[in-house]
Amino acid sequence: MMDRRQFLKNTGLITAFSGGDFSEIIHPIPQTMKNIKVIKTDSDFEREKLVRPFGFKGGYLSELWQVASKLESSSGHSKIGVATQSVLYGDADLFSSYSEAGGNALMYLVVNKALELIKETPFTNPVSLLDTIFPELLVQAEQITGRQDLNVNFIYNALVSTDNAAWLLYAAENQFKNFDEMIPENYKKGLSHRNDKVAIMYQIPYGMPMQEIKDAAKAGFFVFKIKTGYPGSQEVMLQNDMERLTEVHKALKGLRTNQTKDGKLIYTMDANARYERKETLMRYLDHAKKIGAYEHILFYEEPFTEHNEENVSDVGIRIAADESVHNEMDAIRRIEQGYGAMVLKGIAKTLSQSMKIANLAAERKIPCLCADLTVNPILIDWNKNLTARLMPFPGIEMGFMETNGDMNYRNWKNMLGYHPQSGASWTKARNGVFELNDDYYKRSGGIFEPSAHYTEMFNP
Repeated sequence: MMDRRQFLKNTGLITAFSGGDFSEIIHPIPQTMKNIKVIKTDSDFEREKLVRPFGFKGGYLSELWQVASKLESSSGHSKIGVATQSVLYGDADLFSSYSEAGGNALMYLVVNKALELIKETPFTNPVSLLDTIFPELLVQAEQITGRQDLNVNFIYNALVSTDNAAWLLYAAENQFKNFDEMIPENYKKGLSHRNDKVAIMYQIPYGMPMQEIKDAAKAGFFVFKIKTGYPGSQEVMLQNDMERLTEVHKALKGLRTNQTKDGKLIYTMDANARYERKETLMRYLDHAKKIGAYEHILFYEEPFTEHNEENVSDVGIRIAADESVHNEMDAIRRIEQGYGAMVLKGIAKTLSQSMKIANLAAERKIPCLCADLTVNPILIDWNKNLTARLMPFPGIEMGFMETNGDMNYRNWKNMLGYHPQSGASWTKARNGVFELNDDYYKRSGGIFEPSAHYTEMFNP
């Protein structure tokens, strides 16, 4: 983990003091928007149990906390942002050091520290707000957790509900009516497309029964995201990953779809940074070739540990960066190392940071997609608003996102009812895609409309 000063330097927060030239990546937003002063904040959370232990990064989740944060401005506007906490995603080492509830409680404390800082920080746009409070929040989060090597993704995850609330407040204060109007002018390049279809990546975690995978294919899903990086040593991990690929490919082999040009189903893999060396990844890909699965692989997501600096331009498939990209400097570093796609997680690392990465990627013609955090239905549409506006992903020629809440939450049917546009056609998967029409873009997926459920959380 980089030290605090290096992180702040990379994000451009101490450029004025370091004398560095960050003109290539710093995009100051013209200060023409209304100055916003938050005078009151509040938060609450709900614990949502999962259908079965959900495995990735060598660990397992049994529940996910749904956090709501409320911001009220001096002009009388009040907005609620929601988030799904995933401590395992944010910092796997911290997750393994505490009980599951204990780790979530620590992240929730960071949420409330962020709310305190927001009350002290007038802002004209959420991007500048996040950049302003982050240095102090990093210090406080390290004190709360007792970890000087805390992964910054833990902090970004804690910021999602407050960042979303800030965007909604920003839109209300400036009378923006939809997502397109809300995008700051200097970030529009990265979010300038209008996809009418978004392909859904169907996630296959450790332990998912083969019958469920077959049923998903029968239901029309045609992109399958296979979680790799099984628990254990590198050798144990690789052996289990290869065996799992053999099982999945055997279940899906021979099935066809009308959503791809050649009719083939698509595989992607995600190791969540569990592979330590490129040589291990190459052995996995050699196995894929041996069993006939290689020709189905569109890309491999975040195979290596964050500090792995190996060039991947010779791997033979597209490699996508996720956890290792905290900011624009990280994105540039990964692109220089041969990474050919960026994974945006507006629902895990804030919309503010995702806009920056999307814009940088567009400038360099690097495709982006949006991955899930097993989020709730409202957050799916926050993520979908990003995906809908990204350039079509090569090899699939439409927007591209992951969503897996429906297969993982016990209470999913009730959670669907919390969405203010529950039942709208664009909230439902059809033949493996979300179909986006004019109504979707007009309503921005319903994210500007209040949710009765989350509003009631703040009304005793």
